[in-house]
Amino acid sequence: MPELPEVETVRAGLAPVMEGELIAEAKVNRPDLRWPFPERMAERLTGARVLRLRRRSKYILGDLDTGETLLIHLGMSGRMLISGDPLGRFVHEHPAPEKHDHVVFEMASGARITFNDPRRFGAMDLMETATAEAHPLLAAIGPEPLGNEFSESHLVAALKGRSMPIKTALLDQKIVAGLGNIYVCEALFRAGIHPSRRVNKISEKRISALVPIIRQVLSEAIAAGGSSLKDYRQADGELGYFQHSFDVYGREGQPCRAAGCANTVHRIVQSGRSSFYCPNCQR
Repeated sequence: MPELPEVETVRAGLAPVMEGELIAEAKVNRPDLRWPFPERMAERLTGARVLRLRRRSKYILGDLDTGETLLIHLGMSGRMLISGDPLGRFVHEHPAPEKHDHVVFEMASGARITFNDPRRFGAMDLMETATAEAHPLLAAIGPEPLGNEFSESHLVAALKGRSMPIKTALLDQKIVAGLGNIYVCEALFRAGIHPSRRVNKISEKRISALVPIIRQVLSEAIAAGGSSLKDYRQADGELGYFQHSFDVYGREGQPCRAAGCANTVHRIVQSGRSSFYCPNCQR
């Protein structure tokens, strides 16, 4: 499942060909993905101008001049691919339609944005822009980890009195938005905190130190175009490459990269997800 850096990379790739541009025609090629599409979705999008693209957690939000906002969730295998960009920033020629091209935006500029999703775990919805934050998928989400609301004091207060493992807490979207398995593993390694350590056994000083570490990991991943493990592609079709910088994720049995550490990366399963860590460096 794409995490915050992957979604932000896709949003940034879409912005040059969508923001300020008119959707000349929207094509919806099936009635649903993970959930049914909203009624008359193609009709409501056709002729709309995209005012801006923004991201909330793992969702891309496109505010339209019709007073509605398009919500896009990539799911496990969803890709937003651009072709025919008249400014030459992306591959110019439109590819032949593929089986899993479920939604297509033909922009008035000549660009085409195709939502391709083989596993169909992605989603799209339309909602009123004025009340978008009250949408069921967005209403309970916590602060953005790269925003000012995600502060040391917020994280300390949000975790106070909790006894769950720290990794479980950081994956809770009500505590902090957009974090997933990969980047929590990487942040905990840099912080020297074992993923199974109970929150109430971690000092406030160590919890506070997680905030800048999380921001650093995410910023580095965005700069690298995200992490491509299976299906993820950037909007221009290229792979992200932050996976080459992983310290622990997916590196079970390999040497720890910390200077002076002779141990290897271990893996445990927490709530059905793999956690990677160094037992020597993380306590």
